[in-house]
Amino acid sequence: MGNKFLRYFALTIALIGAINWGLIGFFNLNLVSLLFGSMSWISRIIYGLVGLCGLYLFTFYGLVDQESEGI
Repeated sequence: MGNKFLRYFALTIALIGAINWGLIGFFNLNLVSLLFGSMSWISRIIYGLVGLCGLYLFTFYGLVDQESEGI
């Protein structure tokens, strides 16, 4: 169960990061900075979590490969 939680947590945080980057790209609006301040300690934690979750999501490529071998 813990692994399932970690997967959903990583996907959720990465999705938040993707939405934030989309807002930056399309509207020049950094939602994290707007809500928590520019490079405040909590903003830095959020950016760090997004980065770590993105790195963790690299392991999902192995899962996709395993699923395609089973077919």
